[in-house]
Amino acid sequence: MNSAASFPALLEAFFTDRLMRQRQASPHTIASYRDTFRLLLQYAQQQLHKAPSDLTMAELDTPLVGAFLEHLEQQRHNSARSRNVRLAAIHSFFRYVALHEPQHSALAQRVLAMPSKRHIRRPIEFLTDDEVEALLAAPDQATWTGRRDRALLLLAVQTGLRASELLGLRCQDIALGRGAHVRCLGKGRKLRCTPLRADTVTVLRSWLRERQGEPADPAFPSTRGTPLSHDALQYLLAGHLAIAQRQCPSLTRKRVTPHVLRHTAAMTLLQHGADSSTIALFLGHESLETTSIYVHADPKLKEAALAKTVPTRLRSHRYRPTDRLLAFLKSL
Repeated sequence: MNSAASFPALLEAFFTDRLMRQRQASPHTIASYRDTFRLLLQYAQQQLHKAPSDLTMAELDTPLVGAFLEHLEQQRHNSARSRNVRLAAIHSFFRYVALHEPQHSALAQRVLAMPSKRHIRRPIEFLTDDEVEALLAAPDQATWTGRRDRALLLLAVQTGLRASELLGLRCQDIALGRGAHVRCLGKGRKLRCTPLRADTVTVLRSWLRERQGEPADPAFPSTRGTPLSHDALQYLLAGHLAIAQRQCPSLTRKRVTPHVLRHTAAMTLLQHGADSSTIALFLGHESLETTSIYVHADPKLKEAALAKTVPTRLRSHRYRPTDRLLAFLKSL
C-alpha cells in the first residue's frame, strides 16, 4: 500500500479482511465499529478541514484521538462506558495497523496505550411489577400498532432478549406449540431458545395471526413492512412510557430503555428463586460474572439476608450529657 492511500486502504481492509473475512464478526459488531469511525472521521474533517479520504495515518495520532474522545463526552454527552466502547473499536483498528504496516507501529503503540476511562458502576435500573403492568397497558389495543407494541413489549419483559435480538426476530423464530419458545441468534453468534409463558403465548398467537407474515418476514414490522430500527424501538417505548407514567408515577423517576426491559426479566427470575447460572443461561451471558449485577441490584434480597442474621446482645445506652452547656447544645 502506498503512503498516500495508506489510511483509506487500511480502514477498508480492516473491515473487509479483518472483521468480515477473518473474524466473521456479527453485523452488530460491524455496525458498532462503522459508527465509531464515521464519528471519528467527521470530527477529523471538522478539525483538520480535510476530506476523510485525504487523511493520513500520521494525522490520527493520540492528540486527535484524545480530543475526539473528549468531544464524545462533552459535546455528544456520551457516558464513560460509551466512550470506552468507541476507544475499543479504535484500538482494534490500530492493532491491525501494527500487524500489517510496521512503519506505523510507533503510532499504533501510542494509540494502543490510551487507557479506558474508569467510571462509577451504578445499580442497574429495572421495573417493578406495577410498573410493568402500567407499561403493558399503555399501547392502544384498538390500533394495529398498539397490538404490535404490546406483543413486542411483553415478549421483551418476559424473555429478556436484547434489542437487536428482538428486532431481528422473524415469524418462523417464534414457536407457539407444545414447549413454546423463541429462537434468536444472540451476541457471540450463539443460537439460543428461550421458553415462553402461557400469557405471552396467547398474546403472540393473536398477534401473529393478525400479522399474517411469511416465515422469513420480520415478526414485528413497521407500518411499511420493514424491520423496526433501534430508533423506532426507542421511540415507541418512550411514547408508551409517557402514557404509563400517568398511571404509575414512579416511572417518572426512571430512565427506561429497551435494555432496562432485559434487566427487568432477569430481576423477575432472581426474585422468584432462579440462581445465577439459570439467569445467565436464560439471557445468553458468556460469564456468570455478568449476571452478578442483578444480585446487587435488589435491596429486598439484602433485607431478606439481614433478617436471617442474629442481633447482638449488647445493651443500648442513651447518651446523657453531664454538663448544662452540653445539654443546651444538644437541644439545638
